Amino acid sequence: MTARGKSAKRASARSAARLAAVQALYQMDMTGIDLNEVIAEFEAHRLGQEIEGCQYCDAEAGFFRDLVQGVVREQLKIDPLIDKQLAEGWRLTRVDSILRAILRAGAFEILARDDVPARVVISEYVDIAHAFFAEDEPKVVNGILDRIGHKARPREFLAEERRDG
Repeated sequence: MTARGKSAKRASARSAARLAAVQALYQMDMTGIDLNEVIAEFEAHRLGQEIEGCQYCDAEAGFFRDLVQGVVREQLKIDPLIDKQLAEGWRLTRVDSILRAILRAGAFEILARDDVPARVVISEYVDIAHAFFAEDEPKVVNGILDRIGHKARPREFLAEERRDG
């Protein structure tokens, strides 16, 4: 396999891990399932498995685990950051559960995974939002994660603006 092929496969595995992490966070939110239990369930029965006739992509299990554990560990830090970015009068607790999971995972990745460019993180979670929503939610994800990214990683955005400007 070429270097480009390996890179594309890794990107696909990370995209699958992000989607699985959002689904796991949603499941935890809706059912109250324990963190370790949801990770074990996803690793044993969902990541790379066929479910109801749909073949799920192989996901990078370590990346999936890091996202889910990180969101849970950092939730008290992440939620207020997201709250500040929501429209006036809105709180994260009022947001749809799947949208809340997308925002939390995206915010965590921007804050904690500086090995992934912020623009890539934002794009990935906007794509996930498109998989679940047909209205304005992907734009909300883009706006909120973009503002968090600008605050958390201003150098990345300054360098990008210099190149574009």
